[in-house]
Amino acid sequence: MGISAEAQEEEKVLTVEKRWTLSDFDIGKPLGRGKFGHVYLAREKKSNRIVALKVLFKSQLKQSQVEHQLRREVEIQSHLRHPNILHLYGYFYDQSRVYLILEYAAKGELYKELQKCKYFSERRAATYVASLARALIYLHGKHVIHRDIKPENLLIGVQGELNIADFGWSVHTFGRRQTMCGTLDYLPPEMVESVEHDASVDIWSLGVLCYEFLYGVPPFEAKEHSDTYRRIIKVDLKFPPKPVVSSAAKELIGQMLVKDSSRRLPLHKLLEHPWILQNADPSGIYRG
Repeated sequence: MGISAEAQEEEKVLTVEKRWTLSDFDIGKPLGRGKFGHVYLAREKKSNRIVALKVLFKSQLKQSQVEHQLRREVEIQSHLRHPNILHLYGYFYDQSRVYLILEYAAKGELYKELQKCKYFSERRAATYVASLARALIYLHGKHVIHRDIKPENLLIGVQGELNIADFGWSVHTFGRRQTMCGTLDYLPPEMVESVEHDASVDIWSLGVLCYEFLYGVPPFEAKEHSDTYRRIIKVDLKFPPKPVVSSAAKELIGQMLVKDSSRRLPLHKLLEHPWILQNADPSGIYRG
């Protein structure tokens, strides 16, 4: 799935090296709010391109000591070009705020869509999982580990394509790392136990996500954090009888949710799995 010539031209206008200011944009409705600021619909006046403008408050970033995390996020995301990764066109700042100019994903958060549907069909789940696998192969090829793949960090584009949106926990890596990060339900055993980890953490998270797409809840969810930790470390994986899910889907999830990270199903093998081949739309777009 490529980018159209028209979109490429618009992108050239937006990504040309220049010093942006707020006056370059018409600001529209709010799209959402986060811990450090807000996201607005905006139009870049020169190109007429509709974008999402993420406005972050420096004081809040400083207070939470995440300036370095933001710098890393911008550095990583600005160099990525993939149809399933949200494009960061550029950034600018003033005395009190930092502004990120992002691709606008017109159909919003996957998290809200999953809440609305309760769970997805196998065709929809497989299409999304295959799209994410391709995006992760691209990221890992650039020595980037995402480390926080979850529904809240995924957005749906205007055609129905899935986009990885948040790179706050991503790292450029050429070896193994030991930092604890990400979201509890999606953490692999090696991160829960604070031992070294590598790019295979993203394979585990994709397995958790696949389960949540099909069942509507993450696999190791428990009332107490300590119980979730315990279930993850034991890989206490149970498949409820409802909704009915095919044995092929369960097999694939089981091949991703393996405690020994070196034995998790490699992403290129995932794309060859019978469940993916039978269910995923090759275009990467779920059309309903």
